[in-house]
Amino acid sequence: MSDYYNAFEISPVPAPGADAVPPEPFRGIYGMPAFVTIPTSDLAASVDFWVRGLGFFELFGIPGRLVHLRRWAFQDVLLVPAESVPESAPAMSLGFACVLGQVDSLVEACRAVRPGSVDGPRDTAWNTRDVTVTTPENARIVFTAAKPFDPASQEARNLAAVGITAPGVGRRDNEEHA
Repeated sequence: MSDYYNAFEISPVPAPGADAVPPEPFRGIYGMPAFVTIPTSDLAASVDFWVRGLGFFELFGIPGRLVHLRRWAFQDVLLVPAESVPESAPAMSLGFACVLGQVDSLVEACRAVRPGSVDGPRDTAWNTRDVTVTTPENARIVFTAAKPFDPASQEARNLAAVGITAPGVGRRDNEEHA
């Protein structure tokens, strides 16, 4: 048995492309491999922003104590009450995958619910389009959408410079990175 497997087989993130379709929201229960807990001084306002602006849904809540939000499988956020929140967003951010077709609507929804909350979108050197959103709790959330891969692009050269090549080019399927 190999120590490595194709992790894309368990990932809900679709293959990059202009026509990539996001997975349906995942409403099942599982042991969460990772999640973030975000304190908020206004639970109702935070839930409203995360749902209407960021596209999460309320998986369940414990009144006055916790709201478990989710988007895709493995994109879990726990909102918990707190006396106060930081006055400014920290340098640290939390990233969530999205698809290109969601970027514009995410930006519009966040700006409608909370003007001034969005920075971007901007294209990155590693072939994604990113949007940074500052939530009511002053959390920095980055939504990142993979762009279609063009082997002749500068982004492909950037990735190749650090040893990541397209399947079938150079090393076979990036086995060093598996």
